Amino acid sequence: MMNLYVISGVTGMTGNELARKLIISGNRVIGFDNFFASSIKSVEDLMGNRNFSFYEYDLNSKEQMEDIKTVVLSTKDNCDAVIYINCAAVVHTEHFYHINRTFETNVIGMKSFLDQAIEVGAKTYINCSTSEVYSMNSWGEGGVSEADYITMANAEHSQRTSYATGKLLTEFFMKDAVDEGKINGCSIRFANVYSKNELYPKHIIPHILNQLKANGCVELLENSKVNYRTFLHNEDSCAAVIALMDSQSALDGTVYNVATDEEISILDLVALCAKKLGIKNPKIEFKGYRASDPVRRLLNTEKIRTRTNWRPQIDLRKGIDMCVEAMRK
Repeated sequence: MMNLYVISGVTGMTGNELARKLIISGNRVIGFDNFFASSIKSVEDLMGNRNFSFYEYDLNSKEQMEDIKTVVLSTKDNCDAVIYINCAAVVHTEHFYHINRTFETNVIGMKSFLDQAIEVGAKTYINCSTSEVYSMNSWGEGGVSEADYITMANAEHSQRTSYATGKLLTEFFMKDAVDEGKINGCSIRFANVYSKNELYPKHIIPHILNQLKANGCVELLENSKVNYRTFLHNEDSCAAVIALMDSQSALDGTVYNVATDEEISILDLVALCAKKLGIKNPKIEFKGYRASDPVRRLLNTEKIRTRTNWRPQIDLRKGIDMCVEAMRK
């Protein structure tokens, strides 16, 4: 028999690759998305597969989520276990400063999806969270760990903190549900996931690649003169989800950092992308400034490496090669 996986945000960066790997392994996937930041194109190769059912549904629609529950209940008896994976999130930085754009999906939607998982008797719930939770305390010797105290910006400093607060709240929901014996699961703090399938060039890597390809020039915020980041390919992010789901001891309601330790400055990232595109001396224009933007964000991943066999497999250079190849196609 097979497992039944229910994935929100299935056409997003982690969701689409996760669905693909689960189906290849012989499982059944029910996925839905409202295309807020993605497209049906990312799962085109799965359409028509008898083990994949897709719904253009919104996590915030009670009626549509009732439909999903009905489908799950009618399918679950033919499966070994039901696993819910919440990949839906308002993730573009432009929305971080608007609490009303993030609260409904990231907090209320997550909690409703978790409640549904418990109602249908799901074995596991995976809550995809974010490294934004660390807010202003985003690095340290060896990287910031899950057990470190979190230092957030204050309300007067930046509304960006509301996004981090909302995602942190979802982690509390997850921990409480596990502690109360309602379900198994955990939360995952991803750091800067990127994918060759990103439809909109609003994350930094597709933004740089698209602007360089269009005119050989990139527009960046003033923050980019000093910022450093790590970047996680979506094949590695979904491999982490699978590794945690396969480790019963890891599904304890706690949080896991998932990232690489390959830190790079944004300016060096532009140079690397330009090199991959065959562009010499790329021009950079600096416009605007973003408040409450940490200079570095470096995560310690010892916890997931200790509890599972997960290790990132795709380094940044290979990942950008994959993005460039997809652009050229």
